[in-house]
Amino acid sequence: VQETEYFENPSFLDSILWMPAPKSRRTIEVNRTRRRNSDHLIKIKKNIDICPECGNLKEKHVLCGYCYEKVKQETYAIKNQIRLLENGPHKAPTVESVVLYAGEKPRNEDEGKRIIERNRKRPSWFTLD
Repeated sequence: VQETEYFENPSFLDSILWMPAPKSRRTIEVNRTRRRNSDHLIKIKKNIDICPECGNLKEKHVLCGYCYEKVKQETYAIKNQIRLLENGPHKAPTVESVVLYAGEKPRNEDEGKRIIERNRKRPSWFTLD
């Protein structure tokens, strides 16, 4: 008797359960137009420029990947040299460092700074300042 009373009093929440379900199947034409929509295609980039240093393609207002890799390798080599001089990464003094390449001499401004000497020519992109 109690079960029949439950079915006789419908709730307003009963209709919500079937509301979001699809009522009819999408046709193949509708599916294809949705899938092949021009908004889903890869956009053509119009902000591509040539790097003034190396000539490779790059995005405007972004570092060239090739030039960045060269800088990264040189920085890694300098850090390794510092690590060898100081016998560990956390034992470096808290003074400013200056990198001098072959044939360069310390300037008056470099007094009191730690000098790291590299036995190679200074790269063109690595300025002295």
